[in-house]
Amino acid sequence: MKAERSIIMPAYLDHVSMVCAEIEHRNTERLLYTNNYGSWEQTPFKHPSTFDTLALDDGLADRMKADLDVFCKGESFYHKNGRAWKRGYLLYGPPGTGKSSMIAAIANHVEYDIYDLELTKVSDNAELKSLLIQTTRKAVIVIEDIDCSVELSNRTAAEDMDSMSSESHESSMGLSNEGRKLTLSGLLNFTDGLWSCCGEERIFIFTTNHKDRLDSALLRPGRMDMHILLSYCSFPAFKKLASNYLGIQDHPMYTELEDALTRAPHRITPAAMAEMLISNQSDPDAAFRQVMASCASPPAVANPLEVLSVNANKRSIKKGRFRGRTFFFLAAIRGKHGD
Repeated sequence: MKAERSIIMPAYLDHVSMVCAEIEHRNTERLLYTNNYGSWEQTPFKHPSTFDTLALDDGLADRMKADLDVFCKGESFYHKNGRAWKRGYLLYGPPGTGKSSMIAAIANHVEYDIYDLELTKVSDNAELKSLLIQTTRKAVIVIEDIDCSVELSNRTAAEDMDSMSSESHESSMGLSNEGRKLTLSGLLNFTDGLWSCCGEERIFIFTTNHKDRLDSALLRPGRMDMHILLSYCSFPAFKKLASNYLGIQDHPMYTELEDALTRAPHRITPAAMAEMLISNQSDPDAAFRQVMASCASPPAVANPLEVLSVNANKRSIKKGRFRGRTFFFLAAIRGKHGD
């Protein structure tokens, strides 16, 4: 009815516009960006990892998907409460436990582009800020192995007391007797300062093998909202791997395997477990026996001192042979000249 058109049309057109934007976003090829001294280079992102393929502890995948879904639909919630529309995740645990695969699964779930930030290619805080401004909304910004990528200068005591330092103070921290550089203060402002709000619907992800090495200011809520431990392979994670790689949902050896994984003196990472299953795809029994053996005893690792000793002996033998050949040729030359 014409009398109701003014009431219906604005809401209807807003709905059509929103649905159109969502369809366009889903049909757009997603990209993986990496920084190269002040700018971003892109390549198509086609990583197949999803939460259905990850080997995780019971409930973790569902908890992650629920948190991501709430975030993606939370524009009005964040704006109503005066918060920047962003979310931070810290993934930590030993090498080979699936941190990179988790990042890909997150990006695939929310259908965001990934910006892989390499701190060793960032010269100073100003360049870091410039890179942040160049990112788009609906982005996953990743810093992997943050504890060992660069040596960040420590904050001052004044910064510890006031983490919400002003932009002018941040600039002063970026200058030293050695010139401009990337500082911890700049990284803190990158994740939670005023400039972090220049774009919305962003997810920040840091990864580390050693959570205890990170500054506590990086770990607080508002910067890293969820801390997710990705540890050694548990029995639920093993069952997921067996389902993925061997197509097995149940097996007579599962009870024995569960006990072995629970009591194992040697813990196995999901990456090592996956390799054992992949190499025995045609024989699940052999794969499970190899897993049992690995749980009972770690793979043999050569003693570093023995390796050094063997290498030293090899070098000594090579030197002896070289000296012998040298003396032989010298004697031959002298004999020839004597003749």
